[in-house]
Amino acid sequence: MGLSCKSKLKLYWTLIRPVVTYACEKWVLKGNSIQKLMIFERKILRKIFGPTKEENGLWRIKTNEELDELIKRKNIIRFIKSQRLKWLG
Repeated sequence: MGLSCKSKLKLYWTLIRPVVTYACEKWVLKGNSIQKLMIFERKILRKIFGPTKEENGLWRIKTNEELDELIKRKNIIRFIKSQRLKWLG
């Protein structure tokens, strides 16, 4: 009875990400803040996509690379950088 992965991902992109990145054009992104934003995004994506079932029947969490492929490399840091470019003109 839950939402599909596609619907959850659409909710993330339209509701959660804009709230988190509000006024991101003015942010100074340093290593620590980049890491925290990536961790935040990966936590949400792991909840959206869920675990992966291995051939031997065991479940495991998705790796960072798998999550990156699932969202087609449109992570939150790339989004912030593109917003900066739009803001500059």
